[in-house]
Amino acid sequence: MVLLLRATLLPFMTHKHSDYMHWSKTQSRAPFNLATSGVAPFALRELPIDLKKLEINGDDSYGYAPLQKAIAARHGVDPDCVVEAAGTSMANHLAMAAIVESSDEVLIERPAYGPILDVAHYLQVHVKRFERAEENGWAIDPADLRRCVTSKTRLIVITNLHNPTSVLTPETILREIGDFARSVGAHVLVDEVYLDTVYEGTPRTSFHLGPEFVVTSSLTKIYGVSGLRCGWILAQPELAWKMRRLNDLYSATPVYPGQLLSVAAFKHLDVLREKARRIVEADRELLRWKRGCFPRAPADGIRHLSSPGSLFRNAGTFSHRHGREHRNVR
Repeated sequence: MVLLLRATLLPFMTHKHSDYMHWSKTQSRAPFNLATSGVAPFALRELPIDLKKLEINGDDSYGYAPLQKAIAARHGVDPDCVVEAAGTSMANHLAMAAIVESSDEVLIERPAYGPILDVAHYLQVHVKRFERAEENGWAIDPADLRRCVTSKTRLIVITNLHNPTSVLTPETILREIGDFARSVGAHVLVDEVYLDTVYEGTPRTSFHLGPEFVVTSSLTKIYGVSGLRCGWILAQPELAWKMRRLNDLYSATPVYPGQLLSVAAFKHLDVLREKARRIVEADRELLRWKRGCFPRAPADGIRHLSSPGSLFRNAGTFSHRHGREHRNVR
């Protein structure tokens, strides 16, 4: 009887894991790892800070004010619109959980970053997919997306730059998506964690396009300080407060030394970004040189590619060994 009941309920059980993250943590161990998603680590010794001022404990209620102000200043928003989170993945989780209820309709791009789908399934929403077709350069087709929007749609989720293709969605298209969402009372969640890898003419955050936009990002991917887990959400103040209250269920008190170091990182963010830029541009050049190894890679994807910096810490070594040790690349 117990087995029969379990078999009956199995299709309705909550999705509570991420196959991608499990694979990444247990199988992604190649010497030249094509699956990692951030640049090479920025060493603590390279950050000009006085470690004697680092404290273990400090005052924190709903956000560390100096960090919130630093994030707000970076994006040109009010600090009340900033919600701290443990990396972009947790930011996406908080944002989605605060906006939708189970059985709500959520539109998610395809292909998509796996953990975003996992969160949607965990929240038991009705997921609908809209295509980013290869023949269209992986760009969003507004007409196709509009056909997917219904009166039941509560959230549209995209990544910009697109994960996994690194294609940039321009502001004109984002405005159209915002119009679609506004017409049915929905929000647009934009994961912008890779946006700063557009080093020339970096687009402004889509948060400025209207109150329906909610943005997530972090320092974890392109600045080399993933260990700080410094992530954030930009949302209208009322919704931001809802997210802070929700986060009490997950991480009631952040790690205070991490907050202090994150503030220090923001003070020297241009230094971190310039180092990351040199790494990424070297990777892009190597990818262009080795284009024959990636025959299906779109030219636009290579131009915008936020290549993992740990990939080619020694580009020459990688190039020399790639031809004779294919087993080292996954």
